[in-house]
Amino acid sequence: MNKLPRNVWILTIAQALMMSVNSLVVFVGGIVGAKIAPVEKLATLPVACGVIGTAVVVVPVTALMKRTGRRRSFILIAAYSVIVALLAGYSIHIHSFYLLCFCTFLFGVTSACVMQFRFAAMESVKVEHIPKAASSVLLGGIAAAFIGPETALLGKDLFQVEYAGSFVLLSVLFTIALLIIRNFRNPEIKESKYDVNPRSLGVISKQRVFWVAISSAAVGYTVMSFIMTATPVSMHVLDGHALHNTKWVIQSHIVAMFLPSLVTARIIDKIGLKNLMITGITAYLVCIGIAFSGHQLGNYWVSLILLGIGWNFLFIGGTTLLPQSYRPEERFKVQAINEFLVFGTQAVASLSAGWFVFAMGWEAILLSTLPVILFQLLIVFKWKYARGSLGN
Repeated sequence: MNKLPRNVWILTIAQALMMSVNSLVVFVGGIVGAKIAPVEKLATLPVACGVIGTAVVVVPVTALMKRTGRRRSFILIAAYSVIVALLAGYSIHIHSFYLLCFCTFLFGVTSACVMQFRFAAMESVKVEHIPKAASSVLLGGIAAAFIGPETALLGKDLFQVEYAGSFVLLSVLFTIALLIIRNFRNPEIKESKYDVNPRSLGVISKQRVFWVAISSAAVGYTVMSFIMTATPVSMHVLDGHALHNTKWVIQSHIVAMFLPSLVTARIIDKIGLKNLMITGITAYLVCIGIAFSGHQLGNYWVSLILLGIGWNFLFIGGTTLLPQSYRPEERFKVQAINEFLVFGTQAVASLSAGWFVFAMGWEAILLSTLPVILFQLLIVFKWKYARGSLGN
C-alpha cells in the first residue's frame, strides 16, 4: 500500500466523508419516511430516490468529468452537496416528505461523483497496482459506515424536529471533504496509439469480459441494495427491534462491505478474479439461508455481514475487470455505461424494496433474489471455463 500515490489517499479520505450520505440516508430514510410519508408503503422512497438519482445522473456526471476534468468536477459536486444537505434538513423540519425525496434524489449526483473516485484512483497508478488502488479507495467506506449513522444520531435531537439536524451535520462533512479534495491532482493519462478510431460501444460490448464485469457489479449492487434497504423497516418497524440494534446491524453491514478491501487485492493475487466472484456469490447464498431461518437479531446481523462481504467481492471483481474491456481513450464512455447499468438496476431494487417488505414480507424479499444470484453464478462459470485467459 505504501507504493500508492497521494491521490489515492486523498480520494480515500474524501470517500469516507462524502459516502457517509449513503449510510445516513439508508439508516434514517425509511424511519423518517415511515413518520411523514402519506402511505406507509412509501416509507423507503427517500432511500430509493437516492439510488434513482444516481442512475439518472451518472452519465451526465461522467460527461462533466470528461469535459472539465476530475478535480474541478469533484470540487463543484462537493460544494453542491453542502447545499443539498441543508435543503434536506429543511425538508424534514417542515415535514415535507416529497421535498425530502427530491433532496435524496439530488444526492444522486454526490453518489455518482463518489463512485468515480475508484476510477480516478485506478488512473493514478500503474496497471499492476489497479486492484490495490480500487480496494484502498473503497476502504473509505469503513469510516463512512460509522460516520453516517453516528452523524444521524448526533443530529437527531439537534433541532425541535427529529433528524433535521442530521443533515445539517452532513453538510459539515461535505465542507470538510471539499477542503480535502482540493488537494487532488488530475492524473496524466497516456492515450494508446491506434491506427483506427476508438471503438463503438457495440464493438466493445461484444467482449464477454465486458458483460462479466458489468453484471458482477450490477448483481452485487442490486441484491445488496434490495435487502439492505428493506432491513431497517423489517427490523425496526415490523419486528420491533430497538433502534440502536438496527443501527448496529446497518453499520456492521457497511463495514463488511468495505473491510475486506484490506485483503481483496491479495485474494485476487491468490485465487484470481473468477474465484473471487464465485466466493462472493456463495456469500450471498449463505446470507439468504441465514436470513430466511429467523427474525432474531443474530439472523439479521450475520446475514447482513455476509451480504456486505458478497458485495465487496463482486463489486471489486467487476471494477478490477472492467479496464480489460476498454482502451484508455474509451474509458469515459465505458465507465458511464457501466455506472448507468449498475445504478439503474439498483434503483429498481431500492424503489421496490419498501413495497415488497410491507406487502409480501421479509421472506419474499429474500427468495426473490435467488434467480438473479443463480443467473450470475452461471455467467461467471461460463466465463471461468471459456477458452482464453480472459474468457473473451
